[in-house]
Amino acid sequence: MYIAHPYLLFIGDAPDDLAAKTAQGIADWRPEWCLGQMRLPGCKADLKLPDMTIADAAAKGAKTLIIGVANAGGVLPESWSPMIVEAIERGMDVASGLHSKLTTLPEVVKAAEKHGRLLHDVRHPTQEFATGKGKRRSGKRLLAVGTDCSIGKMYTTLALEREMKKRRMKADFRATGQTGIFIAGSGVSIDAVVSDFVSGAVEWLSPDNDADHWDLIEGQGSLFHASFAGVSLGLLHGAAPDALIMCHEPTRKHMRGLPHYPLPDLKTCIDTNLQLARLTNPDVKMAGIAINTSKLSDNEAKSYLAKLESEYGLPTVDPVRTGVGKLVDKLQAW
Repeated sequence: MYIAHPYLLFIGDAPDDLAAKTAQGIADWRPEWCLGQMRLPGCKADLKLPDMTIADAAAKGAKTLIIGVANAGGVLPESWSPMIVEAIERGMDVASGLHSKLTTLPEVVKAAEKHGRLLHDVRHPTQEFATGKGKRRSGKRLLAVGTDCSIGKMYTTLALEREMKKRRMKADFRATGQTGIFIAGSGVSIDAVVSDFVSGAVEWLSPDNDADHWDLIEGQGSLFHASFAGVSLGLLHGAAPDALIMCHEPTRKHMRGLPHYPLPDLKTCIDTNLQLARLTNPDVKMAGIAINTSKLSDNEAKSYLAKLESEYGLPTVDPVRTGVGKLVDKLQAW
């Protein structure tokens, strides 16, 4: 799959920044591909990109309209059809990471056929997968896990890839979600894989490799999130990770979208992930902790990271605020 850029990022009426996390991830990691953002009235998210209409973006050379929202249920509202059709008529392809397919909108399909434009539903794998076999593979694998969803697992693995490649280490980010696929250009949207084949899909995504090569596998959900624990467990078993990185956001009081479920404490989350990962790799270890400190002051963040590092004896970083150098130092010595 090749998605032409530059992009116009559509974030609709996203109620908060997390609801626009797909677009935000693209803007953060591929800024050179992004011309601007398109928002509907009432949108509370802001990518800090120029606001554009479809006409504005087309005039500036946009090649693809990216549906960059992550709403509940991954729904593609029919009310967006006229906007998508206009983009097609003005020469753009359209790409979406939602569960609902672009190809379910008759007007959109008709316009794409008429104007010879491409529709990319990146959340729907076309590859067929076998069931997981749990066999050890050559090479090294790291999986980002977390206390909750939408907590920094993708940012952590992307930051690790960037730093490791700077040090001339062999490392590749393996995308398991729609945003990661937009950024990496390949991957498997694991939450769209039939449950029996999730671990097999991750085995396919991270096959045998050189002994000194790291596959950096993007995590999804959390073992403690009642909605997404199944996907998280399938990833854990399919990755057969040598190393885990625990991701956490310290100001969050409950699981995202589930106010009746408090976040687990870090020790419980670390111990449970290690225990369950041992099914396919008995030698797995926790390599470090990645904290999203965006809601803490500089002093609060520094103090919190130091506290965790002392308490758990693991390198503890904020991938955005401090970088991931400490984590890579440990992986280099693995």
